[in-house]
Amino acid sequence: MLRSKRDREPLQKIHLKQALQEFPHALSVFPPSLIVKQLLSSFFSVFSVFSAFSVISVLIPLLFPPRVILSPKMEADIQFMQEALAEARSAAQAGEVPIGAVLVHDDRILARSNNRTIRDCDPTAHAEIVALREAARLLGNYRLADTTLYVTIEPCSMCAGAIIQARVPRLVYGADDPKGGAVRSCFEILSHSRLNHQVEVTSGVLAADCSAILQSFFAERR
Repeated sequence: MLRSKRDREPLQKIHLKQALQEFPHALSVFPPSLIVKQLLSSFFSVFSVFSAFSVISVLIPLLFPPRVILSPKMEADIQFMQEALAEARSAAQAGEVPIGAVLVHDDRILARSNNRTIRDCDPTAHAEIVALREAARLLGNYRLADTTLYVTIEPCSMCAGAIIQARVPRLVYGADDPKGGAVRSCFEILSHSRLNHQVEVTSGVLAADCSAILQSFFAERR
């Protein structure tokens, strides 16, 4: 097959700049500046939406913190433990180890007290013991049925024994006492299987506040 002279000539390299000069209408069809603007506009639109979503997702928990839903029983435990904490603060002001207790009967405080060992010169005058004595006197019965005892610190072995003798059905306390607690830290008197009375125990209610009062009290005396 015969080819023309033009077909037999080697192909020449076509440069993009030269092509655009030869075909000026290409700029009008694909204007680079417009394409870049559209790409940048799309990018910043997506970025701004993402940034706004990120900011909102951070601000919502701060502006509208999730509310912890408590049962009525838990709300009552917190309320009465705050009363026990008030007793503990009164003890600290009197120079006593800041432990407070309240005994609740029929959803109201029947008796309340704090440590009085120094003021009464009585080694048994712990907050729990004093509150149990007052409650028994008011009820005219040493058996304290249908009551709940709230104490800021895990009761000692003496107070745990008194709780058993008084037949208190429920105990709520704040912080554990690793050096003398008789509920679970050192002993487990209230749940001992050989005793004729076991106590329902709820621990850790406002534990940080109960522990902070004790720590602050002893820190000031070091």
